[in-house]
Amino acid sequence: MITKARIVEHLGHGALLLPRLVRSGLEANDRAKVRMTVLQAASARAAGKGGSDPDLGGDIRAPGIEAAPLARVVATAARGDDAMLRAEGLAQLLAGLDTDVEAMVAAVEVGKPAVGGGFRERWTERRRDLAVSEDALPADAVDLITAAGKGADSIHRLVMELHKALNRLAADTAEEDVDGARCSGLEPADRRAVVAFMRGLARTRGLKFDHPGLDTTAARAGERLLIQNDIGTTDAHVLCITLDRERVSLTYSDVHRVRARFFVSLFADLPDVAWNEPTEERAEGLADGAGFTLVIGTLATHDRERRETFLEAIGAALVFLIDWNKARKQLRLFVAKDDAVAVLRWTARAGFGHRAFLEHGGARLVDGAIRRVAVRHIAYGVRLDEAIGRAQAVDFLEQVLRISTEAMLAGRSDRLVRDAVDAELASRLERSGSSLLQGVVIQAGLARDLAAAAFDHLGDRLAGRAIDPAALAARARRLEEKGDLVAIDLRAGAERFGLAETFLPLIDAMEQAIDELEEGVFFLTSMPLATAGDDGETRLADLCRSAVAAAEAGARMADAASCVHEGHRRDVDDALAALADLVGAEHRADLEERATIAAVLSAADASAARVFAVVECARRIEEATDRFAHAGHLMRALVIEGLDTRGARSAP
Repeated sequence: MITKARIVEHLGHGALLLPRLVRSGLEANDRAKVRMTVLQAASARAAGKGGSDPDLGGDIRAPGIEAAPLARVVATAARGDDAMLRAEGLAQLLAGLDTDVEAMVAAVEVGKPAVGGGFRERWTERRRDLAVSEDALPADAVDLITAAGKGADSIHRLVMELHKALNRLAADTAEEDVDGARCSGLEPADRRAVVAFMRGLARTRGLKFDHPGLDTTAARAGERLLIQNDIGTTDAHVLCITLDRERVSLTYSDVHRVRARFFVSLFADLPDVAWNEPTEERAEGLADGAGFTLVIGTLATHDRERRETFLEAIGAALVFLIDWNKARKQLRLFVAKDDAVAVLRWTARAGFGHRAFLEHGGARLVDGAIRRVAVRHIAYGVRLDEAIGRAQAVDFLEQVLRISTEAMLAGRSDRLVRDAVDAELASRLERSGSSLLQGVVIQAGLARDLAAAAFDHLGDRLAGRAIDPAALAARARRLEEKGDLVAIDLRAGAERFGLAETFLPLIDAMEQAIDELEEGVFFLTSMPLATAGDDGETRLADLCRSAVAAAEAGARMADAASCVHEGHRRDVDDALAALADLVGAEHRADLEERATIAAVLSAADASAARVFAVVECARRIEEATDRFAHAGHLMRALVIEGLDTRGARSAP
């Protein structure tokens, strides 16, 4: 945590560090005394002065001390002809002593800078006495380190005086607990602000589960109240809040710039908070000399309620930063990086978070569902959003994080989580099929418009009204071109969803029906007018009416079939009833095609051009109804498959 302390100091909130530094300094004092006792015992053993080894039983409980290495120093101590003290682990012992004294000096420097400056000078001079090479130390250096009596200065005497200074600081910085925050020097009005922050923290803290972090400290520093939270264990990941009479300022540092931007986005509901553009900073001691991103949010108001709302929102947001980058990287295996951030933002704002997702295996949880449920639909190496679509993939991942959190909070087993995620993915694949069937509804609608346009044109011819064959031909071409585009999109979707084998024949059948109708309209617009006794238009109009009925039945069937996955018996019945109407229309079209051909052939004065145009028009329109019937039987197979795999329940 040394880096975090340096970051806090870098941000100008050193007063928050003092209670912690004092505690660390007092712990370092305990360790330093143990190490010097061991050094004296090792020196005595090497000089052959006898006596029993030190009893470290009680002292060994000092934080950061292990008995075995210290006992080894004493047991292996020896003095050679060169007056050097040698012992196994001696260099490690003295390095530890160096660290301990440094911690004590640093604490006093922060709490009492003037006093600390004097201790720093003495420590700089005495530090040289710890110089050791390959577990060897000049024997006379032991006294320079451990002497406690009057006379020349020593590290032992320095430690004793530092201990007294730390005890005085500890009395001056006595801490109190305010709803879990370690606080020092608070004024009565400060507690309300700390309580507001801790209220938000408590609301979401459980979502970190067993992960460390979110420890809070607060202190009064002159005219300001300072609140600080460590968040997690990452270097330079620190949040500091400053409150004065004019404003609340939040200073947030993060080694990940994208996470800093994410954090700011969590406060979108607080438009009065002004945020600076993230800046790059550096602080001494940060790992590998790396920098960190700094963002500052400021709420300038005297209104206590608005100030406390901001503080509570800050506290509630922090849990969503723990392991955030780890979760983002795992989500990026399935969606684009911006979408991964969007998933994390949704789950944070919805109050679920991502820690439970990681606890349940993270990416492995999603991969397992794909293997168990979607292996036939999602090809190896194809990213999830490419397979089922971006919107579906993002929504699915959001629900996975929700399921993980709800299950973990309720104490449900990993197996139940896997089952729920499997079911969620299966429903996505079913909905993918439903969206394709809705595309088939669009195809059927275009076909219906074509057949109806032909029927209306024939009605005008029979009634002797003015007709515009060129306009009809142009409209037919537009409808056919639109049908081609719809078919292209549907084929791409079927490939993306892994449903090509099931849906491509259906999509093709509907596209071919539209093509046949457009061809029929072409021959209709080229058809010479009938002569007396030629009943071809009347029969052809009947055929077009049947084609309209077939297209309408196909649309009804596709629409009903798209809902069968929801399990309602009514949708199944509607789909099968539409198929019966479709088949009936196709049978009538067979008879009407023959009647049309017979009528034009029996007309005595019909020209060869008219006979050819009427016959070809009738044949194309009847062929379209055959394509509709084929599509209907393909959809029936989808409906039956839905019944076999999911069953059907009565509609409410």
